[in-house]
Amino acid sequence: MMDRGYIDFRRLYRFTEAQSFFVVRAKKNLDFRTRSTTPIDKTLGLRSDQVIDLTGLAAAQHYPIPLRRVHYYDDERKKRLVFLTNNFAQPAMTIAQLYKCRWRVELFFKWIKQHLRIKAFYGTSPNAVRTQIWIAISAYVLVAIVKKKLKLERSLYEILQILSLTLFEKSPILKVLTTFNPPNQKPPRSNQLSLF
Repeated sequence: MMDRGYIDFRRLYRFTEAQSFFVVRAKKNLDFRTRSTTPIDKTLGLRSDQVIDLTGLAAAQHYPIPLRRVHYYDDERKKRLVFLTNNFAQPAMTIAQLYKCRWRVELFFKWIKQHLRIKAFYGTSPNAVRTQIWIAISAYVLVAIVKKKLKLERSLYEILQILSLTLFEKSPILKVLTTFNPPNQKPPRSNQLSLF
């Protein structure tokens, strides 16, 4: 599943040769010729389901076989979406729903950036990155379980902050989470005169 910014017909053709399928949003200026049209149910939001040939010089050269073009109207967002795929077996509505699921993945990564606070990766191999993300998710889930079990009023963010500050203290966790008051953050006094 890719957005239209990632259209590279040479790479998409390699996917097809590897017998995997893709769904990608089509660019508005796509040059194509319709080979055939399949009847669709417009009440589902579908507008067309076509088999096409690319006619743009570079595009046709890099992707020489037919593609499927699915035109869908998203009623929630009031937006017309056009998808290209090499999957001719699935119904057109399934192709549109697959792309919609892509947004859930995007939202998941946005959530990771906002909540897990992974500042840097200690290893950059795919396995190392996956391991570090799973560790961060596991820690987050454990804190969420503690919050629920102890019926704490604090937010998960606050609890994580408290735990990071009291990591090496030998105090019961309930006591730390219920009585912790952050120190007043007063700026250090200096010999400089304040202008304001």
